[in-house]
Amino acid sequence: MTPRPDLARRALRLLDLTDLSDAPSDRSTAALCARATSPQGPVAAICLWPQFVSQARRMLEGSPVRIATVANFPGGDEDVERVIDGVQEALSDGADEIDVVLPYRAFLAGDKEAARALIAGVRDMVDGGRTLKVILETGILADPAAIEAASRLAVAEGADFIKTSTGKTPVSATLPAAEIMLGVIRDAPRPVGLKPSGGIRTLDDAAAYLALADRIMGPGWATAATFRFGASGLFDALLAEIEGGTPKSSSAAY
Repeated sequence: MTPRPDLARRALRLLDLTDLSDAPSDRSTAALCARATSPQGPVAAICLWPQFVSQARRMLEGSPVRIATVANFPGGDEDVERVIDGVQEALSDGADEIDVVLPYRAFLAGDKEAARALIAGVRDMVDGGRTLKVILETGILADPAAIEAASRLAVAEGADFIKTSTGKTPVSATLPAAEIMLGVIRDAPRPVGLKPSGGIRTLDDAAAYLALADRIMGPGWATAATFRFGASGLFDALLAEIEGGTPKSSSAAY
């Protein structure tokens, strides 16, 4: 059995440290960047609102931490051209990764072409070593067949990662949804990653997803190139395990 501090270090390296709160600021962005490069870090990436990408780019210059931002978020129902324009601006500001929400309501209504058009349009923009993650919103899709179909569509249209959730709905990441998504990833003709996101707050939560990935994809598969946790409060829990303390309450700000 892996010692808990070692497991926590593994999870920390896979973390997209996130601030998608309702009241972000330059100050909270500065704090997020500082936490991302803590003595126990660095994390894999930070994920924040598009208007703070340029600040994060300046603050993280020279660090290995990647900068992710969101598009079509959180509702998944913006106009395609508006989404593409926003993605272009974020990339120009220095984003390395785009987490775009699948038009899941249209998808559930049977409009697969809307989902294909949006992903394809964003895919055309996200190139040159940058990463496209497609958020399926599995808590709303709910039905296993719908989760599988959305996963297959996202992979077919060029997603580098498929991500469970925005974290803005009553049901976020679940192990059953992640298992379905990993099955699609296992069958994909090219490497695709998984990002469980939302509701992952403790080392035990993280360990369950890592064990699932190890079982389905093999014990060496889950690296920062193929697996991320989208979380805010998880950071403090992992730090406490590594340092032998108790989680701080500062994560409430994120």
